[in-house]
Amino acid sequence: MTTLILVRHGETDWNRDRRIQGSTDVPLNDTGRQQARDAAASLRERLNPDVPILMAASDLSRARETAEIIAGELELEAPRLYPELRERGYGVAEGLSVDEYFQRWGDWHGTDVPEAETREALRERALHGLTLVTRDVRRATAPAAATVIVVTHGALIREVIRHASGGTLPLDGEKLANASAHTVLFERERLRLLSYTPIAA
Repeated sequence: MTTLILVRHGETDWNRDRRIQGSTDVPLNDTGRQQARDAAASLRERLNPDVPILMAASDLSRARETAEIIAGELELEAPRLYPELRERGYGVAEGLSVDEYFQRWGDWHGTDVPEAETREALRERALHGLTLVTRDVRRATAPAAATVIVVTHGALIREVIRHASGGTLPLDGEKLANASAHTVLFERERLRLLSYTPIAA
């Protein structure tokens, strides 16, 4: 049994300016670094010190640095990086403002966006990535249960939540804030949603 705490990376300038990032490697800004420190403080209060705690992250710099800050604050080992946990690729939409995106393609499904990754493909990749994380953690901690702080991206976390909740969450109009934390349980190769913290759009 492995508990996965999915943390969205801290803010970047493109988040602040409401631009589509996707697979573009945009670094954290100073606000995002402070959000990572705040996330670490919040996580410290909810982690069980008697259970092994490990770190994993997307290899994009905004997730990697968020994870490194959290690891440093909590005195954990450096995160293991997984390219499978990268943000959804938005193809030619990357770099556009959110308003420009909606004007051209209407919604986040983006089925007509050239070179964009579908939500179905994103979900399959996300679940594969979390399976790899869990496999590696089990090898490191077996037979003990473990908690893994997984720093990744908003669209990817949303797809994991949809999968773990049987498609009932997130609700329309709910967003996942930068540096927010959401918990799923990986048990017998299945994911179960334990908690998530959306905000109004």
